[in-house]
Amino acid sequence: MVVGGAFLTANDAVLKWLTGVYLTGQIMALRGLFVLLPIAFLVWRQGGVSSLRVGSVRGQGFRAGLVVTGTFLFVTGLEYLPLADAISITFAGPLFITAMAAAILGEAVGWRRWAAVVVGFTGVVLIMRPGSGAMQWAALLPLAASFTGALRDIVTRHLAGRESSVAILAVTTVTVIFAGLLTLPFGWQPVAGPDVLLFALGGILLGSAHYCLIEAFRYAEAALVAPFKYASIIWAVLFGFAIWGDLPDAWTLLGSAVVVASGLYILHRETRR
Repeated sequence: MVVGGAFLTANDAVLKWLTGVYLTGQIMALRGLFVLLPIAFLVWRQGGVSSLRVGSVRGQGFRAGLVVTGTFLFVTGLEYLPLADAISITFAGPLFITAMAAAILGEAVGWRRWAAVVVGFTGVVLIMRPGSGAMQWAALLPLAASFTGALRDIVTRHLAGRESSVAILAVTTVTVIFAGLLTLPFGWQPVAGPDVLLFALGGILLGSAHYCLIEAFRYAEAALVAPFKYASIIWAVLFGFAIWGDLPDAWTLLGSAVVVASGLYILHRETRR
């Protein structure tokens, strides 16, 4: 999970570099083509085409749709937000999972976890700072992406017991490429030579990251591995400062600490249950 988070954050840094030039759909499609490279390597290592066998078409399709939606929201948000801010807001995922457990799954959620959800969303508000000059509508995009990501993690855990990791990754990648290609009539830009390398780097990082994350959910319960996602904020701060000179302000750091603490407490309560 830690390695996957590092790869994923590095990929996000590459995406932020590209968002000022290319449409979100173009980035999704071209990067997705390069994700096929690590997938091809994994297929070769895991016994050939048979490793791509799909058992649950509906489950795979639902997960792929969630990834397409979340990717579009998050990549668009990266164009307008510092990297650390965008990633911090996506940490609201465990809060959404807890809220959905009560509202959708009918699971009994005690007052402690509900209190943690309220406190956690207070942290999100601190990061977004509504009513201030720092508040941007784009901050809602990674928040919505965290909701789709929460659903994706639930579906991934369900699928991992029946589907191979490479099959899950392949179906999702092909769907993302196709969704990106649908934006071709809306003004794709010619790709500059050096940017081809960035698309390739982003694709390889993304493919490697998602494989690591899927494997993490395969071998351990979500409550055990999910807290390690929060290591991504460290990578985000490092990449943001090294590339753009961005450092999170006090409100972002405080809000991030509140969100992370709430998420860890929720996972602690779920583990005890």
